[in-house]
Amino acid sequence: MLEDRLGLSERRACQIAGQHRSTQRREPLRASDDAALRGALRKVSRERPRWGYRRAHARLVEEGWEINRKRCQRLWREEGLRVPVRRRKRRRLGESTVPAARLRAERPDQVWALDFQFDQTADGRILKLLHVVDEFTREALAMECRRRIDSDATVGVLERLVAERGSAPEHVRCDNGPELTANALRDWCQFAKAGSAYIEPGSPWQNPYVESFGSRVRDELLGVELFSSLTEAQVMVADWRHDYNERRPHSSLQMLAPARFARAWRESAENGRPITLADPAAGRRTPQGASISAAEDRIDPHQADAGPQVVPAVPLRSPSGLAPRDGDITTYDATPTDHRLSLRVDR
Repeated sequence: MLEDRLGLSERRACQIAGQHRSTQRREPLRASDDAALRGALRKVSRERPRWGYRRAHARLVEEGWEINRKRCQRLWREEGLRVPVRRRKRRRLGESTVPAARLRAERPDQVWALDFQFDQTADGRILKLLHVVDEFTREALAMECRRRIDSDATVGVLERLVAERGSAPEHVRCDNGPELTANALRDWCQFAKAGSAYIEPGSPWQNPYVESFGSRVRDELLGVELFSSLTEAQVMVADWRHDYNERRPHSSLQMLAPARFARAWRESAENGRPITLADPAAGRRTPQGASISAAEDRIDPHQADAGPQVVPAVPLRSPSGLAPRDGDITTYDATPTDHRLSLRVDR
């Protein structure tokens, strides 16, 4: 390199590099068995891709080769043989019959979302929860709590829900967990004539409703209570599910409990006026964006054309204790108009 790039003489280049001049003149001699030995090393590398040159040397010695370890190492490197970098195992992905990104629930029992959540009892043993949520009504259809839940147990929960509700869902949305990509769930979807919508791996935002439900469970139950046993956990989970469905206001349903919203939808559907929402996250709202109050749910359908309902104004008080200015009274008018706040002056 010094001779080629800097134009130095051989004597000067060897002096700088600290080598004897004879090293530049002697041609390397290859052993007669060099080609066969290289071929044997390549064969060992193909048969045992996770082996290094040490185990390859031991294999060649067992086969009768007279070779030391350093020569084996040199030839191994010259051939470019090395242990490949270990790769992550390929996960099994579910087959979707409907793209998950385009699936949106427009009625009850159209899309059920499934997900698992983990916790532990006081003795450190694992608790596994299976959540089944109706994406339209936001109802928690099931919260199964066990030590372990496999694919067969998941199918058993779905069959129980179908027997209780009288119909199977049109689609099931879930992630690519091993319990949800197993043949048991795939066969159940086929026999129940339910489509499957698997989200992309590592994309929990594609299954937002059950993920949001899981965060509420963690914040209001699992992060607060310490379970001493499995039985206690099952009882408290069942009580929390009943309270969630019947009494907990849901912000996406105009502060109605999911079960109340589901009953209101079924009553309106029986009367021929089903609630149709382009986006269930918009809650119970009219196309103009006006809120649907709880009082309107109790209005007789035959009186719907009798005219707008007059709702008395509710006086509002300042949280800071300030008095109204000039004797004005600030009130909240619940009548569905364009303005929610009005000023009524008492003269």
